[in-house]
Amino acid sequence: MSGTDPTPGSANMPGAIHAEGLVKTFGDVRALDGVDLDVPEGTVLGLLGPNGAGKTTAVRVLTTLLRPDSGRAVVAGVDVLKYPDEVRRSIGLSGQFAAVDEYLTGRENLRMVGQLYQMGARAARARASELLERFGLAEAADRTAKTYSGGMRRRLDLAAALVVRPPVMFMDEPTTGLDPRNRQALWEVIQELVAGGTTLLLTTQYLEEADHLAHDICVIDRGRVIARGTSDQLKARTGGERVEVVVHEREHIAAADEVLRVLGKGETTVREHTRKVTVPVVGGAKLLAEVIRELDTRGVEIDDIGLRRPTLDDVFISLTGRGTEDGLRAGGGTEDGLRGGGGTEGALRGGGRAEGGLQGDGGAEGGGGE
Repeated sequence: MSGTDPTPGSANMPGAIHAEGLVKTFGDVRALDGVDLDVPEGTVLGLLGPNGAGKTTAVRVLTTLLRPDSGRAVVAGVDVLKYPDEVRRSIGLSGQFAAVDEYLTGRENLRMVGQLYQMGARAARARASELLERFGLAEAADRTAKTYSGGMRRRLDLAAALVVRPPVMFMDEPTTGLDPRNRQALWEVIQELVAGGTTLLLTTQYLEEADHLAHDICVIDRGRVIARGTSDQLKARTGGERVEVVVHEREHIAAADEVLRVLGKGETTVREHTRKVTVPVVGGAKLLAEVIRELDTRGVEIDDIGLRRPTLDDVFISLTGRGTEDGLRAGGGTEDGLRGGGGTEGALRGGGRAEGGLQGDGGAEGGGGE
């Protein structure tokens, strides 16, 4: 490795994950359009955006699975394009779909990963047992993975990605398909890893997840980073408090809109399909009471009214004109149709080939929802 390669965490040097001007096209589609990223050592960067925004492509480039058309990337102090094998030895990756060996038991899958990373047999057994318990797989630990549901395979794949504690970790939409209990378990494991010094790049469509885990958030849309900052900094871009009204009847939307235009301090936002009208305000609870009185005077029946703080959904709407209904998810419900097998995204473990690793069958998992 060249002596000029940057060292992560050094003053005035790139962070543990650093990218400059990444461009990647597929035919006429520009999946990455000059993406710049910098993730300081020991922090979490949330890469937030809808389907097709470029999140997975960015992860595949940074983890050596895909070569960019142009640009530069450094991970764990190593140039991704010049020294891909060295990068693979320093990272962990969990892709969007489970990538486990279906003919091994859950316990054997995890122990094998530990052995690939040259963990001692006792340490690998202990770590496997800990993660199986943490992800609710202890009772199924000695069954072959091919008997697992899609959701169980997903949890096993996540556990496999966490067997060792690499300096840099990439998780591409890790909680897709997990129920709330298992999502919370993963969050706790992530927080433990980061507290121990691991740097994490996390892609997600879940606003709550980015808000909860990330030190910094990059909003990406159509292959470009369109905003970056802490959750609070991004929310501050949309202004302060707002009054949100949900009317009972669709025909009352216009009246509610008129009331909020008069009493609010900015432009109203109307979502007809949810019968919701929102406006920025100054005055908090006092103004809320005034809005309620005026709506009552006009005979507007309401289902819900409240004083809200800005959310990441508001940030995304302000930046792109689209919200959770158009691509991002406000919560983390169980997904249908989880696939049991992994593509190239799923298998960077033990410093192996980009295409290799623990791959499942790639087919649809019948009844795989949890």
